[in-house]
Amino acid sequence: MKKYIILLLAFVLFVIPEKVEAKIEGYDVVAKLPKENITLYAKKMDGLYKDFKIYFNGWVYSRPFWMNVTNPTYAPELFYNDINQDEKKELIITLTKGTGSGVHEEEIYVYRNTNGLVEVLVDNPLAIIYKNVKTKLTTKIAEIIIGNKKSIVDTKTIEPSHLFEDIAFGSIIDYKVINNNLMVRVSGQITPAMFIGDIIIGYEYRNKMYQAKTIDFITDMKKNPFYGPVKHSAILNYHENKLL
Repeated sequence: MKKYIILLLAFVLFVIPEKVEAKIEGYDVVAKLPKENITLYAKKMDGLYKDFKIYFNGWVYSRPFWMNVTNPTYAPELFYNDINQDEKKELIITLTKGTGSGVHEEEIYVYRNTNGLVEVLVDNPLAIIYKNVKTKLTTKIAEIIIGNKKSIVDTKTIEPSHLFEDIAFGSIIDYKVINNNLMVRVSGQITPAMFIGDIIIGYEYRNKMYQAKTIDFITDMKKNPFYGPVKHSAILNYHENKLL
């Protein structure tokens, strides 16, 4: 009996315990990173996912006011990447607040791990656009000016009564982490059903928040990292329009 107890104690001491994922009663798993043991939970309420909880590093963080559509195609996304080049990974969470014909609106949350999750502010992409992009829309052209680069799209074939007063932004806001770079795509719209291209903003960590480092207007899908692989050197160097 004594020998049996000694063997049992030795087994217990040398078995390395695995971190077990938390189970939260009444909540659905809406996104997870199994290798990192990170899970995002939420409740279905009033046709949306609400009352979110983040399971991270053995702790549960409540985010009761977050929202996401319940369509699994637009489930929340989790990224765990070093997006500020400090050799430490950040947790990035994107939520889809609304989606439909000509609409896809996301919001983003970025956290660093400093003895727990600490949120880091990300500058609003619409504020960045309004401060750095000049636009003009007529019955002949749609014009976008960023820095010293001007992009022109022909509008002569469009029924004038369908055109907006100016190029509009905000119906489509889409965040991604691409090659460890935090980026956002904001589509430019000139009629209720017509988009002419995407503003692509690349962020950098500066002054304790994520601010725009680069901004560009892209009409060619082959050069747009949101639609497929683009060489790493191109992602933050589309042209000379680097913001200071």
